[in-house]
Parts: sequence; C-alpha cells; structure tokens
Amino acid sequence: MGEPTDSGPAPAAGRGRAALIEDGVEFDGRDAALLRAVDAAGSVAGAASELGRSRARALTRIETLEDAYGTLVERRRGGEGGGGSRLAASARDLLDRYDRLQAVLAATASVPETVLDGTVAAVDGELAVVDTPVGELSGLHGGTVDDEDADDGADGRDADDGADGRDADDGADGGAVAVGDAVQVRIGADAVTVNDAANAVDPDATSARNRLAGRVSRIDSGETVSTVRIVVEPVDRGGTDDAAVEVAALITAESIDRLGLAPGDPVSLRWKATATRLVAQVE
Repeated sequence: MGEPTDSGPAPAAGRGRAALIEDGVEFDGRDAALLRAVDAAGSVAGAASELGRSRARALTRIETLEDAYGTLVERRRGGEGGGGSRLAASARDLLDRYDRLQAVLAATASVPETVLDGTVAAVDGELAVVDTPVGELSGLHGGTVDDEDADDGADGRDADDGADGRDADDGADGGAVAVGDAVQVRIGADAVTVNDAANAVDPDATSARNRLAGRVSRIDSGETVSTVRIVVEPVDRGGTDDAAVEVAALITAESIDRLGLAPGDPVSLRWKATATRLVAQVE
C-alpha cells in the first residue's frame, strides 16, 4: 500500500440540529432509535419493550414514517421460523443519512475536507467528470444546467442536502469549467458514507454517483462523532507514479461500533456528485 499524499482532509465548517424532513414528517433521534431497536430485537413488540414504549405507539409511528419515507420495516408472519420484523434497505439508507447529518451537527470541531487534484474529462450541465489519481469522480462546478436530469436527484435536493451549509448550487466557487481544465475536487467528510466492504451498496439502489474502495488507516475518536481516515489506492493510469490518497469521513461513534470499524478494515465509500465541489486551480 502506498503512502497517502498531502492532498487530503482540510478544514471546513458546519453544525446544528439533527433531523430529516420528508413530506412534512420529521425523522429524529427517537425514530432512529426505534428502527435500530427493531433491527436488534427482530420485532416491533420487542423494540417497543426495549425502549419503554407501547407496541401500538411504535406501530403508529412506523406507519407515519412509512407514509413519508416508504417501506421501512418488513413484517414476516409466523411459520416454521416464527414471525417478526426486519429493516428494509430503505430504512438502512435513511439511518445512514441521519448518521451523516448527526455527525455534522454534533461536531464541535471543523468538518474535514478531502482535496484532490484532477483534470476535467467531461461536462454535463452543472456536473463535470474529473480524472483524479483514484479514478473518475463527479462534482458540481459553476456552469449552468443544460439538462434537467443532469443532477443525481430529481430536483438536486434530499432532506439531508445542505447539512454542511452547502446547497446544490454551491459548487460555483470557481466558475464554469471545460474539458482539459485543471481543478480541485473538494469532498466534505460529512457527505461520505462508509460501508462494510462485504456489504457494498448496489449502484442501482442509490443516487450516489461517486464510489471508492479503501482501508481504514486510523480513527480519530470523539465523544459523539469520530473522523475515520480511509486510504484509497491510486488507479493504474498508464505508468503515472501516484501515491495513495487519504479520504476523511465523519460518522457517529454509534455507527463505528455498529460497523465494528478498526484500522486495516476494508470499506466501501460513496457520496453524491451534488456534495462534491469543483474549484478551478490557480496557475
């Protein structure tokens, strides 16, 4: 494994209160605790008992959340293996989004930012593809949108977009770019989702356009939020002597325990193009 380059996490900023809102329904810490309890207990009744809530209220809350966020809990009727409940993939994605938002808003220190040098390979509206030492990455630049579908999402916004203080159009820092331009790719640590390498996310199940694989190099632990440093090996670019790159991700201590992360562990990373800013390099 190569040594990380100096291009790596740099400081940025962001903090506030953790809550996601979809169709007027707020998803907060109590809801996250309920879903995690269902996952651990294998049933809504068991989750409610563990949390000291009534089963009826837990079911009502899950139904309210599902009206806004889609199916979150899959129920199984009794049979040879017995009945019970388990989290749907959409629930785990929702918890990941909440964890990222909570990590940003709970952090008392500045949010690290990974900075990579690259060259613009293609431009599509306000998005551009950049050739970097770790492969092609997509991000926002300062151009105008030529195609309504140029963004990852239908409207370029999710409930957690802007958690780091940047809206979808905040990539305009360096103005429009063109193919061949030298740019910096800036990735906020709060935007990066870390997954166990054995449970890599299906590209068709997420709008996150940027995906990398790497190994945990170290974990800077905090009381509530920790910074995980992941070393990503360079791709083979025709004999170029690129060094490994270190990417930073902010996640809660609870998530680190849930994933069982430790230095040396292989992980997969993903983040949205709309959370990636492209800034023109100054000669």
